Amino acid sequence: MDLITKITAPNPGVFTGGGTNTYLIGKDDITLVDPGPNISEHLNEIIKAGDGKIKRIFVTHTHKDHSPAALPLSKTLNVPMYGRLVDGESSWEDETFIPDIVLNDKDIIETDEYTLEVIHTPGHASNHLCFLIKDTKCLLTGDHIMDGSTVVIGPPDGNMKSYINSLEKLLDFDIDCFAPGHGNYIHEPEKTIQSIIRHRLTREGKALRKLGEAGISSLDELTKLVYDDVSELLHPIAKYSLEAHLLKLIDEKKVKLDKDLFEIV
Repeated sequence: MDLITKITAPNPGVFTGGGTNTYLIGKDDITLVDPGPNISEHLNEIIKAGDGKIKRIFVTHTHKDHSPAALPLSKTLNVPMYGRLVDGESSWEDETFIPDIVLNDKDIIETDEYTLEVIHTPGHASNHLCFLIKDTKCLLTGDHIMDGSTVVIGPPDGNMKSYINSLEKLLDFDIDCFAPGHGNYIHEPEKTIQSIIRHRLTREGKALRKLGEAGISSLDELTKLVYDDVSELLHPIAKYSLEAHLLKLIDEKKVKLDKDLFEIV
C-alpha cells in the first residue's frame, strides 16, 4: 500500500459508516480520489497530505458524500476534475461537480509512478467508476463495494441488474485487494464479490417468495416481510434496494406493478 494514503472524512452516519474514504495515489504525482464532503477540516487535511503534489482529482460518483469537496479543491489547487455525470435524474446528486475531463470505461491514465485503469461500474449510480491501480492490483471501489455493509441501490438512477452485472464484470480483472469508499481494505476480492452477488440474489428470492405468499403487496408492506431480519430502523433504507430488486424482476417479467401494488406474474 506504499502508493496509497487514505484519509477518512469526519462524516460518519447510517449511509457512510465511519466516514467517506479519500485516497491519495502516488508520492510526487498524486491522483486524489473521492475528495468527499466539503468540510473545511477534511479539505485542510487533504491539502496538507498532498503537499503541493496533487495533479488531478478523480471522482467515483457524484453522491453528496463523495464529490462536493472536488470543486473547492480544484480551485484552490488549480487542478482538473475527472469523472462523469449521471444518465438521468437523482435526488442524491452533488450538482456542483462538472468534470473537466469525462472518464469512460477502459480509459488508462499513466504517470511515471503508476498506471490507473478506469472501470465503469453502474448500479449504485449510473455514473459510478472504479479505478484499478495496475501496479499494485488494488481497486478503488467507491460505493460499488463497501466494507462492513451492503450498498444501497436507489432507483431511478440506481439499478440492481446493472449492479450485479458490474460485480460480475470485476471478476475478469486481476485484483488483489479493494480500497472501498467506506471501511477498511478488503483482501479477498473474488470471495467478496461472490458473497455480495449471492446475498443479493438470496434477498431477491425472498422477495419473490414473500410476494407469492402475500398475493399482492405495496412496497412498504413487502419491505417489512422481506427485511424481517433487519431492524425496522433500517427499513426506510432497505426499501430503496427492495424497489430496485422489484424493478429488476419486472424487467424480467417475473413481477408486475399495478397502481402501486406488486404481484407475481
